[in-house]
Amino acid sequence: MTYKTLVLEKKYGIAVLTLNRPERLNALSVEMGRELKDAIEEQKQDFESRVLVITGEGRAFCAGEDVKERPGDSEQARQAWTPLSKFGRIPPELMRFADSFRNLTKPTIASINGFAVGQGFSLALACDIRIMSEDATLGAIWTRRGIPPESAGAYTLTQIVGPAKACELIFTGKMIGAGEAREMGLVNHVVPAAGLKEATYEMARQIADGPPVAIAISKAMIYQAMETSLSVHGRLEFFGQDYCFNTQDREEGIRSFLEKRPPRFQGK
Repeated sequence: MTYKTLVLEKKYGIAVLTLNRPERLNALSVEMGRELKDAIEEQKQDFESRVLVITGEGRAFCAGEDVKERPGDSEQARQAWTPLSKFGRIPPELMRFADSFRNLTKPTIASINGFAVGQGFSLALACDIRIMSEDATLGAIWTRRGIPPESAGAYTLTQIVGPAKACELIFTGKMIGAGEAREMGLVNHVVPAAGLKEATYEMARQIADGPPVAIAISKAMIYQAMETSLSVHGRLEFFGQDYCFNTQDREEGIRSFLEKRPPRFQGK
């Protein structure tokens, strides 16, 4: 599929989705929101790509929602809203990043090349792994614009850094540099700007070389662990183990170990 606001490239089992509105710092327009939704749906059906990388073109990862596209937020429009119309106003195009990415069986990596603020911050938080350029900055800036977090930003941020730090970041809306982001566990790795693409590809290739079925089940187990009891999690663990024991990848994992060679997983 061809996109107007995104570039989707695939090679070596890795899909790279680049937000491509550099003149607007990759701010999320309604069109980009729809295309992101379509691209993620496309990735659900793409079994050749084993990892999805999200990055931005130019000097920003994503500068949040494009506020220039919000004529419906005028005072006149707000006065015309009724409680029922407000309730039905949440547009799906603005993306529920956390749901979409967590329901994707393949791992997702945010390659944060520049500013990631507001919904752009939510987009990065929704990914499984974050690799950040040392020149990039993150910002939970919603309250500075007079709104609470959106696109599950408060949910994912709290899960990653805990409630106290999430309160500090959201209440103050301060910008966070790469060093502080790494210190609080917001990102997995910080690398020089010139080496960001290489570091991201290295991580993506390492994951893509692994067994996709076992990784998909592991991803589901990790996120379920934050939302359920140990006994319920144990049932998923039993299912996952039983399922993988009947795959060719499990046999290849054992065989390659005994033959002292790198495994060649086929996702079967």
